[in-house]
Amino acid sequence: MFLFIVILSISCQNKNKKDKPSTILDQQKRPNILWLVTEDMGAYIPPFGDSTVVTPHLSRLANEGVIYPNLYSTSGVCAPSRAAIATGMYPSSIGANHMRTNSYTKERGLPAYEAVPPSDVKIISEWLRMEGYYCTNNYKTDYQFNAPATAWDESSVYAHWRNRADNQPFFAVFNFTETHESGLFEPYGFREIETRLYHAGDRNYNWKNKNASHAKNRMAEAETPKHLPLDTEFNIPPYLPDTDVVKRDMWKVYNNIAEMDSQVGAVLKQLEDDGLLENTIIFFYGDHGGPLPREKRLIYDSGLNTPMIIRFPKKKRAGTKDDQLISFVDFAPTLLALIGEKPKPYMQGQPFLNAYNTEKREYIHAAADRFDAETDVIRAVRDQRFKYIRNYRPEQGYYLPITYRERIPTMQELLRLKTEGKLNDIQKQWFRERKPKEELFDCETDPFELNNLADNPNYQNKLSELSNEMDRWLKTIGDNPYLPEVELINKLWNENKTQPKTSVPIISNENGKVKITCETVGASIGYRIINEGDNTTQSWDIYQTPFSIAPDVKLECFAHRIGFEPSKTIRISASNKL
Repeated sequence: MFLFIVILSISCQNKNKKDKPSTILDQQKRPNILWLVTEDMGAYIPPFGDSTVVTPHLSRLANEGVIYPNLYSTSGVCAPSRAAIATGMYPSSIGANHMRTNSYTKERGLPAYEAVPPSDVKIISEWLRMEGYYCTNNYKTDYQFNAPATAWDESSVYAHWRNRADNQPFFAVFNFTETHESGLFEPYGFREIETRLYHAGDRNYNWKNKNASHAKNRMAEAETPKHLPLDTEFNIPPYLPDTDVVKRDMWKVYNNIAEMDSQVGAVLKQLEDDGLLENTIIFFYGDHGGPLPREKRLIYDSGLNTPMIIRFPKKKRAGTKDDQLISFVDFAPTLLALIGEKPKPYMQGQPFLNAYNTEKREYIHAAADRFDAETDVIRAVRDQRFKYIRNYRPEQGYYLPITYRERIPTMQELLRLKTEGKLNDIQKQWFRERKPKEELFDCETDPFELNNLADNPNYQNKLSELSNEMDRWLKTIGDNPYLPEVELINKLWNENKTQPKTSVPIISNENGKVKITCETVGASIGYRIINEGDNTTQSWDIYQTPFSIAPDVKLECFAHRIGFEPSKTIRISASNKL
């Protein structure tokens, strides 16, 4: 049944934007932006000093661009970090820091839920779409909330800039999952789905066993390309034992990186073949630090620090290094700055490029809470040299028995050697039964964060400085580390027992034009024009101002505020209702 209500209502959009040119022609001066995002990635590549494996495509990107060695995620795991990237807000400020909000909740007597940011928050791609950009994501999301359909022109395994209108500027994201920690599981082999990256944009390409689980659908090891010799010598970090099991996992880490580099090269070749290389800003980075035990999920640098390379058009600043501190919350405001837009007031990060880059960041911040079925509460702040960690559960050991992680052979090896009493003092640190309330590390002289300086009288001024900075940060973003997850859900749902729902949009006639509003403050409104034969576009247009439509078409629309359930999709006939 078609729903049509002709009334005025409170708009759930922000006030209409000021009038400004937004045609594709006007947008031609704006740069294309390409994000190449890999998973679970420490600084394990030649441009950042590790020559274990050759990465010709990333090395070329670095030679023609700028390397950024001081990029830090807000969490040592993907979903909270991706929430920060998508919104420009700290995950612990919007209910996005537990990994994940929609899993391992039933076992704890909790409902699955979504992060609920303030009402004016949009995914960064939606802001770019409103400025005329064609925005695609290929294909991972994992934002701790369901993205409104207005967030992307397309988000799928086939999403590609090649599907945009002629001369339309684009923001395209390609995610590379080969380097994920699951790539260390046995039996070993590359993911079949990742072969799509060699055929990006081809909707007719089907990989082997296409309908199988992406994570489990892997090549046999005998079929998997070998990019470096099995007997390669590795620099094994001191917190891991030097055994054959660990060496094999180290080989997998670098072999996966080499394959990811090859996939990156395929996407870059498509960009170059399309004649777009010199008017595209290219970002390469990981979604947090490394995949190995005592790396992923932890808020040591091994879990937070990830390499970033940016190649600017015409090779601007080629072959240079930028040492400024950068946080994942800085991505969203930086994207807006790159297209000449002022960052949104709600964003908690700051631009690190372009005109709005007015001051350098002094500190980065991070948080750790629940991971799957296990919970800890840790916060961290770091300046250029020192890291301060505050443990809110000092009576609890660092190591969490996370079932997923224990599928990594190196994790199994650590547990075996622990049981046999064969770990050295450094390797045993992670398995201490208690934690100090405060930790302070000199990351310059102690990059693996093994020597706690918190009780050293020579460092009390630095300890006080960083502790005060943490207090300021927690207060500023509204992060209460003591808040139980059940109370967090109550807060996000405004003390209701169920997830809030976005109101159905209201369509009205304003001076002969279609006006769409919604009573849910902050909801995005998407609409599509349906022509004769029920033909329509794949993507949803974002409603911003009243518009005209032909009388012989139908209109389809919905509303969705982030963290709420989306409204029903409604359809009307223009000839009968407008």
